[in-house]
Amino acid sequence: MPTERFTFPGHSGDLLAARLDLPDGPHIATALLAHCFTCGKDIMAARRIAARLAAQGIAVLRFDFTGLGHSGGEFENTSFTSNVADLIAAADTLDERGMAPSLIIGHSLGGAAVLRAAGQIPSIKAVTTIGAPFDPEHVTHNFHDALDDIVNKGAGEVLLGGRPVKIGAGFVEDVKASKLAEDIANLGKALLVMHAPLDDTVGVENATRIFLAAKHPKSFVTLDDADHLVTRQRDADYAADVIASWAGKYLDLKHPAPPIGAPEGVTRVDEVDPAGFRQDVHAGPKHHVVADEPVSYGGTDQGLTPYQFLAAGLGACTSMTIRMYARRKKWPLDHVSVDVTHNRVHAQDAGVDTGPLDQFTRKITLKGRLDDDQRQRLLEIADKCPVHRSLEAGAHIKTELKPVAEAALI
Repeated sequence: MPTERFTFPGHSGDLLAARLDLPDGPHIATALLAHCFTCGKDIMAARRIAARLAAQGIAVLRFDFTGLGHSGGEFENTSFTSNVADLIAAADTLDERGMAPSLIIGHSLGGAAVLRAAGQIPSIKAVTTIGAPFDPEHVTHNFHDALDDIVNKGAGEVLLGGRPVKIGAGFVEDVKASKLAEDIANLGKALLVMHAPLDDTVGVENATRIFLAAKHPKSFVTLDDADHLVTRQRDADYAADVIASWAGKYLDLKHPAPPIGAPEGVTRVDEVDPAGFRQDVHAGPKHHVVADEPVSYGGTDQGLTPYQFLAAGLGACTSMTIRMYARRKKWPLDHVSVDVTHNRVHAQDAGVDTGPLDQFTRKITLKGRLDDDQRQRLLEIADKCPVHRSLEAGAHIKTELKPVAEAALI
């Protein structure tokens, strides 16, 4: 996906390093993502979630908080309150670009920060937390043994994630004083709480407390056996897919007009896994499905195969055509189902003089008090299905390579 790198001033004026992941196609909404404690914008979960959301038309801004990653300032001088202020500054930056965020997502302590920041960002309509603590002070368990030294000496160096981080006494005092119950109760936005029951860093009881403190509309989705940092790609992909689907109910999505010459829009297929075969399939700005291959063929079996999509098109069109005819005739058809199978057969088996060809077999079930003549007529009508006709008649496929300059813009 196209990515823009830039800096913007944070709460103290220090420049914060940001990445804006843009959709490779229609831009329908913008999200702001806050990373976990002492992590950064490029942590695996943030990268994967941003990429998946961008693939579904949602631009995502992720950035390093003051004193972390490539951002300026000293982490020792930051606090939970300053993280919230950095988020508000990031939202203001997006607003100045005409991309005011309507969705805000926070991971771990970043989840706690978005619960407070969301109420101070007017454009936000939906909030998602991932593995977030109910109480920001929870984060101090990461360096509990050093708390006395930090408070008594004003600062202390602790080892977090395998690297030394300097924690200031102001940070400890701030998280102790920061209580979120009131912020959550007065959120006034749709809330999605995501948490893994086996999270051994931030226990799932935190999700329960957040959920109970919030008013409707609110939702809870389990991340099953995901770890706290959501390091597995399948867990990050699942989280992003759920967020995009859920948020669509609450966001003012800017669906673009269909391209000229394509009144029903464009079906775009984007590769997701270069090492396998998984593809994101978008039919215009509204509909998303996944294509893949079975594990035995080198895929991950997370979606329909290309031939299954073809069979699905034939089956769906057949069922719709039958229903439309029965409805017009006012016949007592209660239900239609179509089983479609595909295989390669020799031409002589199909009564054709050419070589091997593809054969689709439809088995149609018609339920209702239909007489034999009506059933026979509906079977004949099945052959009037437009997809059936296209497959039997054959189709001309025109293929063009987009110019490099044009491809870079989408």
